[in-house]
Amino acid sequence: MDSKKIFFELIKKNNEARLGKIQTTHGFIDTPAFMPVGTQGTVKSIFVDDILETGTQIILGNTYHLFLRPGLEVLNKFGGLQKFMNWDKPILTDSGGYQVMSLSKFNTIDENKGAIFSSHIDGKKFILSPEKSIQIQKSINSDILMVLDVCPKLTKNKKNISEAIKISNLWARRSKDEFNDEKNKFLFGIIQGGLFPDLRLESLENLKTLNFDGYAMGGLAVGENQNDMFDILSKIVKHMPNEKPRYLMGVGTPSDILGAVSYGIDMFDCVLPTRSGRTGLAFTWNGKINLKNSKFKNDHEPLNPNNNLRGLNKYSKSYLNHLVNTNEILASMIISLHNVNFYQEFMKQIRTEIKEGTFSAFYKKYINMYN
Repeated sequence: MDSKKIFFELIKKNNEARLGKIQTTHGFIDTPAFMPVGTQGTVKSIFVDDILETGTQIILGNTYHLFLRPGLEVLNKFGGLQKFMNWDKPILTDSGGYQVMSLSKFNTIDENKGAIFSSHIDGKKFILSPEKSIQIQKSINSDILMVLDVCPKLTKNKKNISEAIKISNLWARRSKDEFNDEKNKFLFGIIQGGLFPDLRLESLENLKTLNFDGYAMGGLAVGENQNDMFDILSKIVKHMPNEKPRYLMGVGTPSDILGAVSYGIDMFDCVLPTRSGRTGLAFTWNGKINLKNSKFKNDHEPLNPNNNLRGLNKYSKSYLNHLVNTNEILASMIISLHNVNFYQEFMKQIRTEIKEGTFSAFYKKYINMYN
C-alpha cells in the first residue's frame, strides 16, 4: 500500500477542532500534537528517555544548525538523527527558512542560488538552496520535511511580503522536485503572507497546486499579538486541505495552541517549555508560575502533586525557588521537564475533549489562563 495514502487520518471534528492520527515509519502521532524543539539534536536539559516518558511522539530538529554541527558526515555515519541521539520516534525538521529571518545579519537572499550564509559560528560561507535543504533533511533522516522558504520579519510593508512569497513559491517547487516523492517521507509546504489575508490565500493556492503531504502556516509568532494571529487563522485555515495535516510553526503558549486548535490546526512546536524552564517559569493547570518570586520561598507544595515523572512531585516550590535564584542547573532540568510534561498533558486533554465533544467548555476555561 502506498504510504502516502495512509499518512493522515482525520478521526473526528468538534466544530473546527480536529482529532487525527499521522502515521510514519518511525511511529504514529496523535493530533493535535505538540513537538518539543530539539534544535541541536537535544531537547535542552532533558534526557531522551524522559522526553519519551512525557508521551512525546515526535520532536523537531533544525536543518541549519544540524548541518553546521555535527554535520552531514557524522549524521550519515549514524544513519540519521534518530540513532545519533537515541530517539527512535518520528522527527520533523525545519528547513532553515526561519534562520533566514532570525539570522538575517548573516545571510543574503538570492532568488536563484538560495540563502547565502556566513556561519554564525566561524563565518564560513555556504549556500542553503532549496535543493540543499532537502538533501540535509534527508541526511537527518527526517520523517516530515519542510520546504525552504523566506520567512519575512513582521512588517506592514506589503511589497516586501509579496516579494517573499514570490521567492518562496519558486523555492517550494524546487524543494518538491528535489524531494521527488521519496517513499516513507513526507513534505510540507509553508504558507507565508504576514498579516495580509489576500497574500496568505495567494500563497496557499500556489502551494496546493503542488499537492504537498501537509501544509504549514509560517511567519506567525514573530512579534504580532495573539488577536492578529487568530484573525489570520480564522480567515485562512478553513481553506487549507481538509484531508491533510495543518501545522502552525513556532507556536506557542497553551492559550495560543488552544485558540489555534479551535480553528482547525493539528500540529505545533515551540521552544517555550524549555526556554521558560531555564528562566524559572513553570506552566501548570492553574496558569503560569514565576518561581523566582519570593512568595514561593516558603511554599512546600510541588508544582504538580500528581506528576511522579523523575520524582518531580518530590520537589517543593520552595526548593525550586532556591535553585532558580542560585542559578543552579538542576532548576532548568526540573522545570523544563515539568513544562514539557505539562504541554503533553494539555495536548492529551485537548484530544480527549474533542473526542468527547466537550472541547468548547475546555476552551472557555483555559483560553485566557496563559496570556
